[in-house]
Amino acid sequence: MTMKKIASFILAGLMFSAVSCKESEFTERYTDPSKLAESSVEKQYSGFMYASKDYILPGYGQYFVTLRTTLSRYNQAVGWPNESGQYVPASAGVQDMWFNYYNTLAQYRELEKVYNASSAQEQADKKIFMLTAKVYLYNYTQRMVDLHGAIPFTQAGMLSTNNGDYVGSTAKFDSAEEIYTLMLDDLKSIATELNTITVSSNYVKPFQTQDFVNKGNITAWKRFTNSLRLRMLNRVSAAANFQARSNTEIAEILNAPGTYPIVETNDQNIQINVYDINTDINSKGFQDGLASGGWYGNTAGKKMIDFMNATSDPREMLLFEPGENAKGAYIGIDPLGTSATQTALFNSGNVAIYNRYVLSHNQFFPGVIINAPEINLIKAEYFLRSGNDVSAKTAYETAISQSVQFYTSIAALSNATQGTKPATPTDAQITAYLANDAVSWTKATTPAAKLGLIAMQKWLHYNVVQPYENFADIRRLDMPTLQFQVDNANNQTAPPVRWNYPGNEVTYNPTNYAAVRENDKLTTKLFWDVK
Repeated sequence: MTMKKIASFILAGLMFSAVSCKESEFTERYTDPSKLAESSVEKQYSGFMYASKDYILPGYGQYFVTLRTTLSRYNQAVGWPNESGQYVPASAGVQDMWFNYYNTLAQYRELEKVYNASSAQEQADKKIFMLTAKVYLYNYTQRMVDLHGAIPFTQAGMLSTNNGDYVGSTAKFDSAEEIYTLMLDDLKSIATELNTITVSSNYVKPFQTQDFVNKGNITAWKRFTNSLRLRMLNRVSAAANFQARSNTEIAEILNAPGTYPIVETNDQNIQINVYDINTDINSKGFQDGLASGGWYGNTAGKKMIDFMNATSDPREMLLFEPGENAKGAYIGIDPLGTSATQTALFNSGNVAIYNRYVLSHNQFFPGVIINAPEINLIKAEYFLRSGNDVSAKTAYETAISQSVQFYTSIAALSNATQGTKPATPTDAQITAYLANDAVSWTKATTPAAKLGLIAMQKWLHYNVVQPYENFADIRRLDMPTLQFQVDNANNQTAPPVRWNYPGNEVTYNPTNYAAVRENDKLTTKLFWDVK
C-alpha cells in the first residue's frame, strides 16, 4: 500500500484531506513519506509523528488561527480589546486542529495496518515502534479529549484499514471517561513492557533515525510514558470514578523511580528540538503566529504582568519586553476595560509584549511536550493532597527554579535579531522570589492557599507556551481567579469550558453525532471538571 494511496477521506468524521505528508521538504534523515513508493513500519512511524508537528512546534496555524482568539484569551495569557462573540471559539481554528488530529490518527492506523501485515518475527523486532507511537498518539489524544470531551477514537481513521468502505468507516464517539480509561490502561502496560524490551540490533539505528522526538532513547520514552500517566492521573484526581486509581497509581509511580522513571530535570524534558532551521523541523512560523502586529497575539494581560511586577518574578524579563514607549515599565491590558480604553493603551506603545528574542522570533524554539517544571508542580499538588507538606514544598520550589532555568535555556537557543536578549536570572533573584509573601510556601497557612500557589505557578509557567495544559488546569482547579468582561450581547457570556465539534463533523457524521448532540455545548463541563 503506497503512502499516497492512504488518502482522501479521514472520517473522524468526514475530513476531506490527504493523509500523506504533503510538505515539499523533510530532512535528509526523515524522508518525505508521500514520495515513497512503498511504506514500512519505520517510514510510516516518522510519517505519523511528522503529521502532527505543526501542533507541537510553535507555528502560524496553531498560534494565529487557533490559539490567538481562543485559549490565549481564555487563559488570560494575553491581553486584547473586548468584542462581542469573543467567547465562542472560531470555527476555523477548531476545525484546523480537528483535521490535524485525525490526519495524525489516520497515519497511526496505517502504521498499525503495515505492522499487522508484517511477519511475526518482524513484528517482534519492530515492537518498539508501535509502543512509542501509541504514547505519542495518546499525548495528542488527551489534548483533544480535554478540549471536546467525547470524540471519535476507537473506530476513527479506519478508511484505509477498511479497504475504502466509506459508510463502514464512520466513527462513533467514545466518551471522555472511556478514552481516559483506555489510555491509562495502555500506558501502564507500555510502561511495564518498556522495562523489559530489547530492540533488535538490526533496528537500533533505524529507530534512532526515525524517532525525531527522543532519538531512539528508550529511557526518554519511559519518562515520556510515565510522565504522561502522571499528568493524566492528576487531571482526573477529583473525578469520583478515578480518585482511587489516581491516588494508587501516582503513589506507585513516585515511589518506584527505577521502575517508573519520570521527567525530573530540564535535561530530561520531552520536546521536539530544532537542530537545523533549513529543514521542516523548525519554529519559523512562531513569529507570524504569535507576534503578528496589531492582532493581540503576544500582548501582555494585566493580571499576569501585575503579579510578576509585584513579586519581582525573574521570568518577567525572559517572557516579556516592555512596550516601546513604556520607559522600561511592564504594563498589561485590563480584561475588564472598555474596548476603546484597551485599544488606546495598545496604540500608545506602552503595552508589554512577549519577548521576541526568547519566543516568537526564536526559530529554534522547541516543540514542548512535557517538561520538568510541569511534572514537579503535579508532584506538589499530589503531595499536598496527600498531606505531605514537606515534599509538596520541595516539589513546588524546585518547579519554580526549573521554570526559570527552562526559559533561560530557551533564550540561549535563540537566533533572533529582534526583542530583548535577557540577562540570566541569578540564584539570589530566585531565592528572593521564593521568599516573597505572594509566592512563599511557608507564608501560605492553609491547604487551599497552597493549592492556590501551585495553580498560580502553573499559569505563569504555561503562559502561551503550554496553552492546552493551562486551559485544562484553570478549569479543573478554578484557579487562579480570572475576571472577564461579561458579553451580554452574545449567548456565550463568559469563556467556554469546552470546544464545540467542527461543522464538518456535524454535517458528515450525523448519525454518530446525534449521540453527543445534547452535550455539544460550550457550557458542558468535562468529567474531571468537578469544582
